[in-house]
Amino acid sequence: MRDFYEILGVNRDASSVELKRAYRKIALKYHPDKNPDDKEAEKTFKEAAEAYGVLSDSNKRAQYDQFGHAGVGMGQQGSGFGGGVHMSMDDIFSQFGDIFGGDDIFSSFFGGSRRRGGRQRGKDIRIRIQLNLEDIASGVEKTIKIKRSVVAPGTKFTNCTTCHGHGQVSQISNTILGQMRSSSTCPYCHGSGKIVGNRPSGAGPDGMIKKEETIKIKIPAGVEEGNYMTVDGKGNEDSNGVAGDLNVLFEEKDHDYFIRNGEDVLIEAHITFSQAALGSTLEVPTLDGKAKLKIPAGIQAGQILRMRSKGFPRVRRSSRGDQLVRIHIETPKKLSKNTRKLFEDLAVADGVPKNIFQKIKI
Repeated sequence: MRDFYEILGVNRDASSVELKRAYRKIALKYHPDKNPDDKEAEKTFKEAAEAYGVLSDSNKRAQYDQFGHAGVGMGQQGSGFGGGVHMSMDDIFSQFGDIFGGDDIFSSFFGGSRRRGGRQRGKDIRIRIQLNLEDIASGVEKTIKIKRSVVAPGTKFTNCTTCHGHGQVSQISNTILGQMRSSSTCPYCHGSGKIVGNRPSGAGPDGMIKKEETIKIKIPAGVEEGNYMTVDGKGNEDSNGVAGDLNVLFEEKDHDYFIRNGEDVLIEAHITFSQAALGSTLEVPTLDGKAKLKIPAGIQAGQILRMRSKGFPRVRRSSRGDQLVRIHIETPKKLSKNTRKLFEDLAVADGVPKNIFQKIKI
């Protein structure tokens, strides 16, 4: 899948004005009415709409910059902009008509043959998913169930009598500069342009029913607590059948012994006096399984050993963080007779250490 910035021909730090200008230029050049029966032109037109749809939304752009296409639900079931060239022309014209100064592209440049009116969409749905650290390290596909509002089969809508199907109402006010016209969302139909006429049994007053759906979400490796993904078109529908988005917020489950620190993972290893003095090799749990760690002879309590590339993947990069192992030396609370004799002999051999008291190193 091509990079969105590349599709629009802009730098990654492009402003909203630059994005808008770039998309407008491409859309005019490859518009289907100017390129009839040209499948490649239509594909380019849709790719540009998809790219602009993500990059013009500050939240989606932030997710895309961090996670790439996976961060904005690329390829997810039922995705909107995530569906790429599978977007319908009506969706594009409805979403981006304002780019061209009219209700849609056609009304400004091609005679208004597909006027849509720029109506709103349904409300977004927000859910939370808990992930364990091993899943975050490897990436995982989750199957989830959601309930969303959809137009009930058999519901009949009529044009709103207040806004006459436009979804907007205009008001003229007199000012010192003369008459001023302003538009706002219709308070009666809430911008949909429609009101419920007939509705089937079981549907709500708005003509909607709750529908349970099962969807699969591919979560990229390396996500963090508070990150989220957007699955386009899986939110609630409005009366026109245009759905909002599903926002999936990630939470990290507490682990039995791992602690996450950015891209690194921390763990504490408890060893004996003899292991600390003589050195040892431990089999240490990692996010991927287990790995061997060499404990050097004479290691001190609190010292940290680094296991390279055993941490979390760096998103959109091939490298990984590290696993940091802090050494804790266990002091036995009870000694057998033989063990006590060994320690007494060791104490005599060690003598009294020099420089018992030292300045704390901060």
